[in-house]
Amino acid sequence: MGGRACIRGMRITVSLVLSLVADGMDVNEIIEAYPYLEAEDIKASLLYAAFLASEQVRPFSGSAA
Repeated sequence: MGGRACIRGMRITVSLVLSLVADGMDVNEIIEAYPYLEAEDIKASLLYAAFLASEQVRPFSGSAA
């Protein structure tokens, strides 16, 4: 999937799950639309997003070779 984070090795990206949640779908609606997902997959996606949002990014100060 082009280096994007996926759910348990499936071809479903974390970003898709997050988009569905952002669009207002609840866990049951997401599972109905994607029956191979589990509630834990959706929770893991949210936890992954929270982890990424908490990361501090520091600009690279070195020179490119």
